Amino acid sequence: MTRLDELTTNLKRARQSIAQACTAAGRSPAEVTLVAITKTFPLDDVRALAGLGVTDVGENREQELKAKAPEAADLDVTWHFVGQLQSKKARSVVKYADVVHSVDRASLVTALSRAATDLGRPVRCLIQVSLAEYGPGPVAGTGRGGVEPHDVPALAEAVAEAEGLVLGGVMAVAPLGGDAGKAFDGLASVAARLRSEHPGADWISAGMSGDLEAAITRGATHVRLGRALLGTRPVLG
Repeated sequence: MTRLDELTTNLKRARQSIAQACTAAGRSPAEVTLVAITKTFPLDDVRALAGLGVTDVGENREQELKAKAPEAADLDVTWHFVGQLQSKKARSVVKYADVVHSVDRASLVTALSRAATDLGRPVRCLIQVSLAEYGPGPVAGTGRGGVEPHDVPALAEAVAEAEGLVLGGVMAVAPLGGDAGKAFDGLASVAARLRSEHPGADWISAGMSGDLEAAITRGATHVRLGRALLGTRPVLG
């Protein structure tokens, strides 16, 4: 089987899973965007997926984003940055990413706004919400990142008021070993409160290869798929 065959098969399976989850939830598959997370995979895979109709690609490391995005400038894809982001690397990310999923502090909002304004590139920002309270053990050490739910309104307001930034909605990662359904229920409540104040902030980025069904059932508009789409990640030296 060629790599293209493998990606074609995986993409078909992923789209079927999304469609089935949407049907079960009474939603249209058109409401859910698949974001292909190509971390550690080569640019050739990005090109192959784009050729198969994938329009959204995500990276979680600034160095990979800045290496791949310029080489893929001829592709009609939207670039998403989904990893933890240091403020000092905000400018580099803004140069290439259309969406930043991991906004979790006011200082990052300031850095992103400055970069977006300087570069003339408006960036859609999602507030990363911590779902650690839904994990199996103590909150400390869950390692998923994000702002506490009660702090979302203030951070969202900062994004909404920042020049060059567009408040898009929320993002979260289900806690390791926790109940993804309960965690995404909590995220859905946070998202609903945010939309009551900012009606245009209607994105919910939630669900990965192992829990996309639970996320879609609870309103996810974007699912981030890596392993299910691209397979086991290469071991980097």
